[in-house]
Amino acid sequence: MNSTSILRRVVAARPAARQHILTVSNAARSYATSSQEEPDPQLNGYPQLPFTFRQNLPPTGWNDNLTRRNFGDTLHEQDEVLSMWGPDAPPIDPNSALRQFLVAVAGFVAAGFAIKAITPDPPAVRREYPYDGLVKELGGLEENKACISPSTSPASRIYDWQCSGATRGY
Repeated sequence: MNSTSILRRVVAARPAARQHILTVSNAARSYATSSQEEPDPQLNGYPQLPFTFRQNLPPTGWNDNLTRRNFGDTLHEQDEVLSMWGPDAPPIDPNSALRQFLVAVAGFVAAGFAIKAITPDPPAVRREYPYDGLVKELGGLEENKACISPSTSPASRIYDWQCSGATRGY
């Protein structure tokens, strides 16, 4: 036997081996999926049409080019979703869209951190007040809190400065 006849036998045997492998793998999965779709009992004899968006069909060659239908065509069970007036068919895979969105968000976050990192400190020292930031001069912590006056309706709540019971004259 020469090398060309051996090569021919190997090439001829490879598709048969692949076919055998595919048959075995499909047979192993046949318990999980049925070969044919079972008819939907809710359709009650109405034809089960393929789930294709009208937007994906060619734009010309129809009796009604606007809705991409011919006269007498059977409507799909979910025609309101699949019609030209339904929601748009996603132009890209949702997983790819999520990945692109996360990359964009990561880019904005990285840009924010980069801007924060390169922003110089202010050239002056921040102002500091004596006595814990003028707490004593402003009348103490309790005097400076805003409280809600008790009222009958939540919409008519009035904010005033009467936390300690003393009334200020305005």
